[in-house]
Amino acid sequence: MKLVKNSAGRLVPEKVNNQKQIPFKGIGKFKPKGNKAKPPIKTCADYPADGNKVVKNLKEALKKAGLKDGMTISTHHHLRNGDVLTNYLFDVIKEMGVKNIRWFPTASFPCHQHLIKYLDDGTIHHIEGSMNGPLGRYTSEGKMKGVGVLRSHGGRYQSIQDGEVHIDIAVIAAPTADMFGNATGDRGKSACGLLGFALADSEYADKVIAVTDNLIEFPCYPWQIQGNYVDYVVEIDSLGDPAKIVSGTTEVTKSPDRLLIAEYVAQFLEDSGIMKNGFSFQAGAGGTNLAFAVYLKEKMKKNGVKARFIRGGSTKYLVEMLEEGLTDYILDGQTFDLEGVRSMRENPKHVNTSPFTSYNYHGKGNFASMVDAVVLGATEVDLNFNANVVTHSDGYLLHGIGGWQNCLFSKCTILAIPSFRDRIPVIVDEVTTLVGPGDLIDVIVTERGIAINPKRKDLLKAVKGSSLPIKSIKELYDEVIELCGIPKKPKVNKNKVVAVVKWVDGTLLDSVFQVDK
Repeated sequence: MKLVKNSAGRLVPEKVNNQKQIPFKGIGKFKPKGNKAKPPIKTCADYPADGNKVVKNLKEALKKAGLKDGMTISTHHHLRNGDVLTNYLFDVIKEMGVKNIRWFPTASFPCHQHLIKYLDDGTIHHIEGSMNGPLGRYTSEGKMKGVGVLRSHGGRYQSIQDGEVHIDIAVIAAPTADMFGNATGDRGKSACGLLGFALADSEYADKVIAVTDNLIEFPCYPWQIQGNYVDYVVEIDSLGDPAKIVSGTTEVTKSPDRLLIAEYVAQFLEDSGIMKNGFSFQAGAGGTNLAFAVYLKEKMKKNGVKARFIRGGSTKYLVEMLEEGLTDYILDGQTFDLEGVRSMRENPKHVNTSPFTSYNYHGKGNFASMVDAVVLGATEVDLNFNANVVTHSDGYLLHGIGGWQNCLFSKCTILAIPSFRDRIPVIVDEVTTLVGPGDLIDVIVTERGIAINPKRKDLLKAVKGSSLPIKSIKELYDEVIELCGIPKKPKVNKNKVVAVVKWVDGTLLDSVFQVDK
């Protein structure tokens, strides 16, 4: 595998799984030409006049869809760690004797450890999607036959739209659907909120199979997936474990250090002037981010501030802000708890979105750059503000990118992170894997202080005189190294690329190398 150096100075392969690649050229430097991919033309003459597309089981649907060796099969992750369908899907594919499938999920979860045996026996050739938990460890140890490809949520949509990835068969888990294939995720026993991550799959795949455990009479409305895109509908007993799809309670951190980080972030938004009438923000569902949302809510109420919109992942804390009149809208990308599902179902101002509207870099703009502030996490940050979210300092691939890369384009990107975890520094001299270029990362907030990217002179000026502990990134680094020592670099085989990290425009940003145990 021949490696070349990209504009970020990282070594990336010229080809990945026999596909020629474009090395990262810089932020906004690669501008594609040509037309979008074209899905096949269909005719109503081939579909039931009564609209009933229900077939007896998943095996029958896969046969009708023409499943064969080497195809690309896509799934979505809105069922999260409660997903039963994907594991069942590959049980059926194995039973049919089909090999060398490229699995193209929007994300994977620990529940998909079940699929390792199918990676071992060649049923699945490789994964192009996040490789979390056990699948990440499996990939890092060089056991996967092909090279894994990591994309952001927006990058996944871009790859389909641009024709980089052609989906042969999309299998869409639909918590509620009708016989025609109209589907929604906001109701049913396996309700997960929305189905936005499956939108591109439904639009561009050759064949689309909607699988539901709540088949209702036509029409299923409102529909998040349009039946006009669906070829077959399959009813099964269960899509997943409701307790693991979304949680009844999403917990705010109890860690004093992480609570302090959350408090600092909220104060930074207030002191910098970002928190003002009509502003917007986005924060995830981790314990620190939930605590930030609680602190920010109190500051907004105290100051009489109302947001125009909040970008989700939605949680009960964002729902409370909507219902208390602290924001006009939630623009939701995925739903993290039961209150989020309820709100989406009941409140027209809780809007379901997709990677096309929110994150696709090869569109005529997207929502990400319109957000005033986004609060994210990271596994590592270095002295140049570069960040990593897919590997740890041991080199193991244990997380996906999600929407993280896409969110970096917000007007103010804040990484809320502890300065170290388990005595291992989070602030390092150079990140193990480059996932986010430092030019797009504005503020690092830790329990030991706050570092503002020197390029953001406006932010430095805005918080001048604030009581916040503003420090340089080097000062934070020196403090952490004095406490923890310099961490050992992971032992990796530089001749064996096990996965690659794509940038939001489809270019290659970095390589993940096999870990030498």
